[in-house]
Amino acid sequence: MLSYFDAVVLGVVEGLTEFLPVSSTGHLTVAEKMLGLKVDEPAVTAYTAIIQLGAILATLLFFGRKIIRLFLAWVRGLTDAQARTNHDYPLAWAVILGSIPVGIVGFLARHVIEGPLRNLWVVAAALVAWSAVMFVAEKRHDDLAAAGSQRGEGQVDAKDGVIIGLVQCFSLIPGVSRSGATISAGLLRGIDRVTATELSFFMAIPALTAAGLFSMVSEKDNLGALGAGQMLLGTVVAFVVAYASIAWLLRFVATNSLRSFIGYRVLAGAGLALALGAGWLAAT
Repeated sequence: MLSYFDAVVLGVVEGLTEFLPVSSTGHLTVAEKMLGLKVDEPAVTAYTAIIQLGAILATLLFFGRKIIRLFLAWVRGLTDAQARTNHDYPLAWAVILGSIPVGIVGFLARHVIEGPLRNLWVVAAALVAWSAVMFVAEKRHDDLAAAGSQRGEGQVDAKDGVIIGLVQCFSLIPGVSRSGATISAGLLRGIDRVTATELSFFMAIPALTAAGLFSMVSEKDNLGALGAGQMLLGTVVAFVVAYASIAWLLRFVATNSLRSFIGYRVLAGAGLALALGAGWLAAT
């Protein structure tokens, strides 16, 4: 059974890292290992997916009005040609279409994701490797910003959603980071940093909700061993910390680049590789 201390630690790690481009799965895997948990145990992997629902609730609360606005614009646009001229209509389609690929790939490859990929060597390599993608994305962002040719929220279309959604599939590899993948894809598409970050939040809702509910159903017989109280506590902690993280990140990206996160990822990946190579941590 998970202790309440374990539940709080994992809830904090989940809430803090879910929306930052540093890989929540990677950090949770390391945290689980340091707490003495078996990282590829089905109940443990299900637990980490379920407490993500706390982060999703934080997103729904923070962006509640905007989510409702996008949904209503999408519904009206289905039957009203004039309503389709509202920029919220293609933006809503971008979120919907961008959420589909990761759901399909995540379901089909779930046994690989929950098994062989739950390896700390994978996390270390992905932390460093995806940092190169983020660096290129930031460089393109700066070049477009200097030329005054970035696109904002009102210029996002369905094609953007599909491409960002396809790139989001890379986040199924622990260490890549879902937000790191989606924000980078948005920047490479010429979308400004704040809009790309908000898109990342919106695309997280269906992906993480589906993953959490699926894990809750598929592992219902194993979850009892972890403790209902601990699961509830971890989810609540993840909710509170994630809400604060969302508010902070939106303020941060409005005036700062993601390069500080790139530096952190490289150092974290290198440090993890050192710990694994020295035998201080086991990879699985």
